[in-house]
Amino acid sequence: MPGTVDPTVPSIARIYDYWLGGKDNFAVDREAAEEAIAANPRIVVDVRANRAFLARVVRFLAGKCAVRQFLDIGTGLPTASSTHQVAQAVAAASRVVYVDNDPAVLEHARALLAEVPGDSVAYLDADLRDVGEIVRGAARTLDISKPIAVLMLIVLHLIPDSDAPWGVVAQLMDKLAPGSYLVISHPASDVRPAAMTEMARAINARLGSMSGTMRSKAEVSSFFDGLTLLDPGIVQPHQWRPAGPAGLTEVTAWCGVARKP
Repeated sequence: MPGTVDPTVPSIARIYDYWLGGKDNFAVDREAAEEAIAANPRIVVDVRANRAFLARVVRFLAGKCAVRQFLDIGTGLPTASSTHQVAQAVAAASRVVYVDNDPAVLEHARALLAEVPGDSVAYLDADLRDVGEIVRGAARTLDISKPIAVLMLIVLHLIPDSDAPWGVVAQLMDKLAPGSYLVISHPASDVRPAAMTEMARAINARLGSMSGTMRSKAEVSSFFDGLTLLDPGIVQPHQWRPAGPAGLTEVTAWCGVARKP
């Protein structure tokens, strides 16, 4: 790990890595993750359902929608079925730019890029709120004049209402070509609210300035204003075009996919 990584301070990326069964986390991350599990015992199932949603939606966009460019913001630590792996398995010409601002993610991304041949995958060290920097950086790998699928999975809750996350999303989509897609999944405030409130309290107490804001279905829906929402609309991740028989009954998140006219 680089010197900018403090192993005594928990990281949301490493906490998610632990929930996903990864090994790239410190004791402080595991402690925070276990506190969250104690408050909401189904969080591990929920996080893995969101990861399965990522694979399904990228496969759908690269396949049925013929999208060849992906901008994955808030990617977190690399794990199985990452965006470029899924997209390029469907269409080898797919290009992917990952965006994050966690030093640990940056270090892992450098190792990942060393293993990917060519220049089809890039990593951008940037904050979601800096739309201009993201677009300029992405343009070094992606053609901004052509449709791009923007993925914001379990990241917008880290932007507080005071930073106008709806405006940030609208500003980014405004800079992209017609035919671009927006994919969002977001922790829910109105699914198992008592457990989610207690989990948020436990996590936020440890994360400090990186604390999260859970949002309702109506609030998540507002991120898609001005776009054409694809069926089945705003649903829980396991309900979005499931690939097999129903297994889960409830996941504490809302998700959706929309196209820019």
